[in-house]
Amino acid sequence: MSTVQLYTKYTRVWIPDPDEVWRSAEIVKDYKEGDKSLQLKLEDETLYEYRLDLQGNELPLLCNPDILVRENDLTALSYLHEPAVLHNLKVRFLESNFVYTYCGIVLVAINPYEELPIYEEDAIYAYSGQNMGDMDPHIFAVAEEAYKQMARDEKNQSIIVSGESGAGKTVSAKYAMRFFTTVGGSASKTNIEAKVLASNPIMEAIGNARTTRNDNSSRFGKYIEIGFDKRYHIIGANMRTYLLEKSRVVFQAEHERNYHIFYQLCASSSLPEFKDLGLTCAEDFFYISQGGDTSISGVDDADDFEKTRHAFTLLGVKESHQMTIFRIIAAILHLGNLEIQVERGSEACSLSSEDEHLKNFCGLLGVELSQMQHWLCNRKLVTTAETYVKNMSLHQVVNARNALAKHIYAQLFNWIVQHINKALHTTVKQHSFIGVLDIYGFETFEVNSFEQFCINYANEKLQQQFNLHVFKLEQEEYMKEGIPWTLIDFYDNQPCIDLIEAKLGILDLLDEECKVPRGTDQNWAQKLYDRHGSSQHFQKPRMSNTSFIILHFADKVEYQSEGFLEKNRDTVYEEQISILKASKYPMVADLFHEEKGAVPVTPVGKGTSKISVRSARPAIKAANKEHKKTVGHQFRNSLHLLMETLNATTPHYVRCIKPNDEKLPFKFDPKRAVQQLRACGVLETVRISAAGFPSRWSYHDFLKRYRVLMKKTDLAKNDKKQICKTLLEDLIKDPDKFQFGHTKIFFRAGQVAYLEKLRADKFRAAIIMIEKTVRGWLQRVKYQRLRQATVVLQRYTRGHLARRLAEHLRRTRAAIILQKQFRMLRIRRAFQRVRNSTITIQAFARGMFARRTYHQILAEHKATILQKYARGWLARTRFHRVQAATIVLQCYYRRMKARQQLKALRIEARSAQHLKKLNVGMENKVVQLQRKIDEQNKEYRLLNEQLSTLTSAHSSEVEKLKKELLQYQQSQRGDGNQLLSLQEEMEHLRLELERAHGERKVVEDSYMQEKDLLRKRISDLEEENALLKQEKEELNSRILCQSEDEFARNAVEENIQMKKELEEERSRYQNLVKEYSSLEQRYDNLRDEMTIIKAPGHRRNPSNQSSLESDSNNPSISSSDIGDTEDVIQQVEEIGMEKAAMDMTLFLKLQKRVRELELARKKLQTQLEKKEQESKKSQVIETNTMTSEQEDFAYNSLKRQELESENKKLKNELNELRKAIADRATQNNSSNDVQDSYNLLLNHLKAANEELEVRKEEVLILRSQIMKAAQQKEMGKNMLKERESIPSNASWPNSDRHVDQEDAIEAYQGMCETNRLLEAQLQDQRRKYEEEMEGLRNQLDAMQEELQKQQQASLQTLQLSPEVQVELGLQQEITRLTNENLDLKELVEKLEKNEKKLKKQLKIYMKKVQDFEASQTTLPADRRPHDSNMQVAVQRKEKDFQGMLEYYKEDEPLLIRNLITDLKPQAVSATVPCLPAYILFMCLRHADYINDDQKVHSLLTSTINGIKKVLKKHHDDFEMTSFWLANVCRLLHCLKQYSGDEGFMTQNTPKQNEHCLKNFDLTEYRQVLSHLSIQIYQQLINIAQGILQPMTVSAVLENESIQGLSGVQPMGYRKYISNSPEADTSYSLDNMIRQLNTFHSIMCDQGLDPEIVQQVFKQIFYMINAVTLNNLLLRKDVCSWSTGMQLRFNISQLEEWLHGKNLQQSGAAQTLVPLIQAAQLLQLKKKTSEDAEAICSLCTSLTTQQIVKILNLYTPVNEFEERVTVAFIRNIQMHLQERNDPPQLLLDFKHVFPVSFPFNPSSITMDSIHLPASLNLDFLNKV
Repeated sequence: MSTVQLYTKYTRVWIPDPDEVWRSAEIVKDYKEGDKSLQLKLEDETLYEYRLDLQGNELPLLCNPDILVRENDLTALSYLHEPAVLHNLKVRFLESNFVYTYCGIVLVAINPYEELPIYEEDAIYAYSGQNMGDMDPHIFAVAEEAYKQMARDEKNQSIIVSGESGAGKTVSAKYAMRFFTTVGGSASKTNIEAKVLASNPIMEAIGNARTTRNDNSSRFGKYIEIGFDKRYHIIGANMRTYLLEKSRVVFQAEHERNYHIFYQLCASSSLPEFKDLGLTCAEDFFYISQGGDTSISGVDDADDFEKTRHAFTLLGVKESHQMTIFRIIAAILHLGNLEIQVERGSEACSLSSEDEHLKNFCGLLGVELSQMQHWLCNRKLVTTAETYVKNMSLHQVVNARNALAKHIYAQLFNWIVQHINKALHTTVKQHSFIGVLDIYGFETFEVNSFEQFCINYANEKLQQQFNLHVFKLEQEEYMKEGIPWTLIDFYDNQPCIDLIEAKLGILDLLDEECKVPRGTDQNWAQKLYDRHGSSQHFQKPRMSNTSFIILHFADKVEYQSEGFLEKNRDTVYEEQISILKASKYPMVADLFHEEKGAVPVTPVGKGTSKISVRSARPAIKAANKEHKKTVGHQFRNSLHLLMETLNATTPHYVRCIKPNDEKLPFKFDPKRAVQQLRACGVLETVRISAAGFPSRWSYHDFLKRYRVLMKKTDLAKNDKKQICKTLLEDLIKDPDKFQFGHTKIFFRAGQVAYLEKLRADKFRAAIIMIEKTVRGWLQRVKYQRLRQATVVLQRYTRGHLARRLAEHLRRTRAAIILQKQFRMLRIRRAFQRVRNSTITIQAFARGMFARRTYHQILAEHKATILQKYARGWLARTRFHRVQAATIVLQCYYRRMKARQQLKALRIEARSAQHLKKLNVGMENKVVQLQRKIDEQNKEYRLLNEQLSTLTSAHSSEVEKLKKELLQYQQSQRGDGNQLLSLQEEMEHLRLELERAHGERKVVEDSYMQEKDLLRKRISDLEEENALLKQEKEELNSRILCQSEDEFARNAVEENIQMKKELEEERSRYQNLVKEYSSLEQRYDNLRDEMTIIKAPGHRRNPSNQSSLESDSNNPSISSSDIGDTEDVIQQVEEIGMEKAAMDMTLFLKLQKRVRELELARKKLQTQLEKKEQESKKSQVIETNTMTSEQEDFAYNSLKRQELESENKKLKNELNELRKAIADRATQNNSSNDVQDSYNLLLNHLKAANEELEVRKEEVLILRSQIMKAAQQKEMGKNMLKERESIPSNASWPNSDRHVDQEDAIEAYQGMCETNRLLEAQLQDQRRKYEEEMEGLRNQLDAMQEELQKQQQASLQTLQLSPEVQVELGLQQEITRLTNENLDLKELVEKLEKNEKKLKKQLKIYMKKVQDFEASQTTLPADRRPHDSNMQVAVQRKEKDFQGMLEYYKEDEPLLIRNLITDLKPQAVSATVPCLPAYILFMCLRHADYINDDQKVHSLLTSTINGIKKVLKKHHDDFEMTSFWLANVCRLLHCLKQYSGDEGFMTQNTPKQNEHCLKNFDLTEYRQVLSHLSIQIYQQLINIAQGILQPMTVSAVLENESIQGLSGVQPMGYRKYISNSPEADTSYSLDNMIRQLNTFHSIMCDQGLDPEIVQQVFKQIFYMINAVTLNNLLLRKDVCSWSTGMQLRFNISQLEEWLHGKNLQQSGAAQTLVPLIQAAQLLQLKKKTSEDAEAICSLCTSLTTQQIVKILNLYTPVNEFEERVTVAFIRNIQMHLQERNDPPQLLLDFKHVFPVSFPFNPSSITMDSIHLPASLNLDFLNKV
């Protein structure tokens, strides 16, 4: 579309204004082509007609959409022109207080003239590592970009800070240097970064002064190169200075000052060391008092002087050199106060030798007074023939004095710069550097001299370099995206530069005029007119012949030629310099020796740079071959060198703007701002950008922003580029207005505004549709409400009429009813009188007839009674005879039933569940009721506690409110609304308290009611239980009575049944006899085999031995069961017959016999089970089955007796067999192999014997079960009879709940049997003990016998000769040693075998031992499992272990290496947590046990040093750091727990108290370990923060957990450069939560104390809060409603994570409160005063500056959302005035909370610790 079509109604435009430069207005009528004017409406609602230039066809400039106002980057504006730039800067500066704004590659900095809290160290860390476009504009962002590009591209960087005096250049350069020194601090301990910063106060003191525009104006230019090594740490720096303003030393304009160092020295003149300087106040010296006021408000010169001296000391300037510097400065002041006397009658001048200032000047500089007195007033003229001394006039003397003062100061300035460079120089090779150029900006005054000419010349060179760089970047961007490049015309100031520096240029002509003996400024000006009069950049003023005008790029400047030659020559008389060279002070003399150059330049050579510096274009040749080093020549050379350096680096530009000349904070003068914007090149950057395609969008962002303008069919495509192309071709018809690059779309100026207009129109149409629909719905609702009200009114009216009619009808009907009732009553009364009379007559008549009838019936009844008694007596007599017979029959039958039932009850009583069933119902009820009572009591207590807490909280709150009310009444007595609100709140709290009391009463009442109900139920159940017991006793007594009656009748039937059972038992007995005969035959076979064994000479071959060994692996026989069951085996062991052997076949047959007995037992058991089943069935079978059961019982009893006798026989025969084996063993002495086989067979025999004993016990059990079965049968029969005799309505309801007397007797018998078994076990143990004692006695007797033999042998040997004694002694000793060797050899062989076996078992059970190690240690010794040989052995070993580890002194380094230095946390992950700490403490316990203080000291020292070494090596390993933090804390807890201090022993077990240290007090080492724990904790925090900090902003602030909330705004140059794919490193919240899970699992797995884990996460979450909030406070693009929603959701995810990990009590959630309040602040409404009060009451954790900053940063996502007004922000500030918030804006994310290590004793005892083999600690011995 054409530009003309944009000038429609409601469009805003810019028009020129004489006061505001530009003014906005709104078009009230659409513009049509050909109109001569535009109808506009100004901001004050006045109409204005803007005349158009029809010839130039220039329409007013268009305003940008509101959504683009306050953009961080000016290039993001749709319309790029001067008014848009000026307006955006003004709005950001005044309304949002933003001092920084990007303009492409330029950072525009406006001086706020006020200290802002945006330069703290926290801001440096917030910008460090961030992309430049992601954060709000800042000098730190430019510095970070330079630092990042240096590290990434390995290319040197430069930051060029320019601007006019008072714009803030020096402060900006200082902040940039502070950023580099903080981020790139030196890796060594040279403290070079502090030295770099220390150079600032020195250079400000000697080079800065107050001007009319600035209180701290730099009167020289400087370029500081900060050098970095390969790791990009600062290693040094170098400074170059340019064009010091020496004239300021001797002259200052009004309201200006000299250099600060003069005033600082005068302010400190009262110090003792400065008494000799002869200084007084500053007003007494001419050189520093010409400007008038010598002080600056808010500046303490004495304090600044102390800072300057401290900086000198830090840079290594000696104290003597410092004093010499101050002496030279004081001498300059005295030189200015010299009194020059003019002699009468001549122009000659002289100085008095008594002048105090002359004496002080010469004394301070160490020169002769007479010579200086003479040459200050005379000069020497040298000719070819002779030399003349000429007197000088007063004017010449003053000029010579001033020249000397300037020269002295300039030389001192150069000397100080040289020494600063020496202090900042380093011998380390420089890898790269970043240069910071702080140079004067373009200057124009009413009188412009040589200094302004040089300054503007330098700015011309810098502007040329800036234009070329901007043009180059634009070209590279277009070529990178494949956009056709068309040459953009930009301003080239090369002609102006050639005018100044080319051959026969202004500088050349100036130097030539200086060579002329009588050259003057007027002659030089005339030469300029003649030479350059035709140049387009040079003009001659009309009214002057000594001035000239140069047309600079910024403005045209008129220079006064007066003084140019003198300042260029910088002439000082040689005689005066010679006197100074002869000074007695070496430093003063060194200042004036031959100089290599006016400006010292550090050569670019070894170790300074890797690049070769080359100029962008050839240097201008000098006009003459021999050129005197004038000031202009020196400045031109240094400027060329500077430009070569800048061209060889990547520049970054900072343009400082001075907002007003009054130095008022946050006041914006548009005229001054526009002037500086034009001069500094910002508008040139805008013009170059606007000439091409200034607006650039990525395809993704463009599609996301303008998808509302697309069709649904286009959105279905997958190619985003094609979708965007289709849309733009439809919307913008001119193809030259946009271009498609590889990754972005490029737009001409104004096209984005047009798209925004279309988007707004689309949204406006949609909103109109929505509003239409909503308004229609509202009208329908209103109509329906009116209709409903009308219907209700009609209904009530009709109802009223109906009710009135109904009332009339009701009254009529009531009257009729009353009449009817009255008439009825009257008639009824008459009828009642007649009826009563009739009834009375009838009653008397009927009574008479009734009495007659009664007398007749009475007579008949008496006769009937007589007959009844007679007949009753006869019937009762007959009935008694029948009843007696019936009772006898019932007794017998009931006895039979009772016996059956009794038998069933006994069977039931034998089961384990019977006793449980007896009382299960009642117990369950009682338990349930008791549990319910406990729960009610617990709930009651809980409610009481809650009520008490609420009461206390309410009381405290009431007291607090009362206090606050009193305070508010005292401070604000007139504020009634606040008092009412407090009273309402107190009333509300009082109501809540009353409601709480009411709820408490209700709860107490319900509790008491339920308690009474439960008590009542318990009493009812107890009564029911008593009734049931009584009923049971009655039924038992009835059964006993009935059984006695029937016993006699049933005796005969039982005898018949017993006979039948006896016959069946006999037949079974015959079968058992047959089995017995077969057993006898087997026994004979065994006896025959024994006779074979007794045959002499029989030997076992190796095959039998091997078979024996193989059978020894039978799992049913355990070596642990070897022992002491039979006397014969014990006798064999006592007499020592250990070498006997026997045949394997015998043992195999014995095993076979055991198996047969086992089968027989099983068979009997199955028969018993069958009998039990039959006995159950017999309860419902008739009497004939009882006889067969009695026969079975007889058979079982006979069979039992036979089995008992058979077992006795087998036992006797087995004993005889063992005796025979023992006899055989005594007669035969076999070899060691036979001994092993015998022992093994003996073990098997013992096992077989035990199996026989088990079978015997099982037979006994069978016997008891058979007897019980018989008794139960009898009881079942009796019970069956009794049940038949019991009536049908009788019941036994409590049979399952109570135990009768017979059950109790049966239970008592069971207890007796249990006691007998226990007594038998006790006797076995006693017998074993006696046998052990007997064995010990035998050993003692044997030793006594051996002793007697040795005594006898010694007596015999004493009687022999000495030689024989020696031989005999040797033989005895040899014999003894041989026997001992043999015994030891046998023992070793046994141990080796046992060791092999244990190793095999150890491999199998190792894992189980490790798994159950912790639980095994806590069990008492009597409860440990005894089923495994290995476990038994381990327990005996642990029982003996005292929890101490012994090691040799020489093994200490090995212990430290294996346990600390080389240990990996994974190596001990499967063991007890903090195992190294326990091991170290056990070693320490042994050193304490042996009272070795050196060993204790050495071990603890080596441990601490080893841990420090490991932590230093793994300084970035979270797992290793956490591991050693847990171990150091555990070692510290062990030192406390076992220290013997009662305060630490309260939770110890008696076993742990035994392990306390005995000899040493290690309190000092506990303190050392506590400090070490703090260091490790801090390292752990630093590692965690280093891992989480890079992902914090991306995960918490930028992560879009809720899709579709964020919008996309137009991006500027910085934004789309930072959003390049190479720089995209985003993290999601899931990544952060996974990392937090990793941290938590590592710390928990390694046994770190829960309290420390909580403190770690509190610190981590504080860092997350601080980093996120700082980033939020420095980023305008994230301060929106949608970001607040996203942020609150992400914080809730973190809070849920804390809740899931049970970290609610850690305080971590409280650290997120400021961030939560910031998110809520973004979401709250921000319009009315009530909203302001709500924000102030909600954001209590945010400071005032933070709240205001967020409100200033708040940016709507779209144009329909309103911005925060300035009035609302002022309202917020007014509400928050009473707060005493700290002035800082950002949070200190490096703040560390105080850490505490609470005492946490361990429940593990030292003797239960297991040492894994993987630790290689075999040299440690358990004690």
